[in-house]
Amino acid sequence: MKFGVQFFPEVSPEQKSAAQYYAESLDIAAEAEGLGFTHARIVEHYFHPYGGYSPNPVVFLAALSQRTKRMRMITGAILPVFGHPLKQAGEIAMLDGLSNGRLDVGMARAFLPHEFRHFGVSLDESIARYREGMEQIALLLEQENVSSAGQFHSFEGVTSLPRPTQLPRPRFYVAATQTQESFEYAGRNGHLLMAIPISPKIRELIEIYRDCWRQAGHPGDGEVMLAFHMFCDADGHRARDVARQPFNNYFAALSAATAPWAEGLASKDYPGYDKKAAMRQKITLEAQIEGGGAWIGTPAEIRAAIARAREVYGPFEHASVQINFSDLDVGLAQASMRLFAAEVMPHFTEA
Repeated sequence: MKFGVQFFPEVSPEQKSAAQYYAESLDIAAEAEGLGFTHARIVEHYFHPYGGYSPNPVVFLAALSQRTKRMRMITGAILPVFGHPLKQAGEIAMLDGLSNGRLDVGMARAFLPHEFRHFGVSLDESIARYREGMEQIALLLEQENVSSAGQFHSFEGVTSLPRPTQLPRPRFYVAATQTQESFEYAGRNGHLLMAIPISPKIRELIEIYRDCWRQAGHPGDGEVMLAFHMFCDADGHRARDVARQPFNNYFAALSAATAPWAEGLASKDYPGYDKKAAMRQKITLEAQIEGGGAWIGTPAEIRAAIARAREVYGPFEHASVQINFSDLDVGLAQASMRLFAAEVMPHFTEA
């Protein structure tokens, strides 16, 4: 298994300035490379403390690419629904060049109602916009002098510059959490999978992804990346005490951002999101630790949690851990990362 660091800002200007958040996160990621972490990734979200400090993952990763040499830069994830493929393809290829071919491109449908509302995009167009965007971005990266007549964006005789450093293009990840069709789409099209283990059916969904991958004739079984909150301390009680409030803050912000689903908002592209939003409001630290979705405790406890996660969710190739979630003190986050790298990672990366 490979381990990476994930940045999902859940912070407001009253808590911390954007400049401070970026400086701290870049320091964490640069140190993480030396500790053996193999990737860094960051989200795309807007307008809200839940993710809003990262409206463009390419910008953050471009800065990080100049402070690192080996680790993969991963967008986790770009949202084609709110962008133009001509612009997004150019930015992707530029980052691929700046990182000297270390970019993997995660893309997602988006799911926060306020983002669709502010951009003036219908929730009922989510799937169509996402898939058209992914296909057009891939076309622009893979080929020159290309044309596409889409439902939302069209272009004719275009060669996107710069050309990607990785040929024919960087690898694509599909971000999925709970919709079976998203897992099937990723497998059929030979894309890697990034997921969050919050669905009780996550093992089944991952197996569906791998089945679709093999049935489509792609070599191997695909690749799966799962995301986890992580805080490691020599004292297990202290680890829980330190992590509890930042963890609760993170999920409170998620609940606030998804409240319209819980209040009855409906869309054909998001079946069942009302019930799933209501379930997220009940997430607790203890339940996430017990279920393997949060790696919080002593090194021994976290090693056991990782083993349990692999049993519950099935095997996965990459773990992406949130180090500085919410307003967790950056010094404590860095100490946690160092202890995790020293006493947890070697038990899994050497296997």
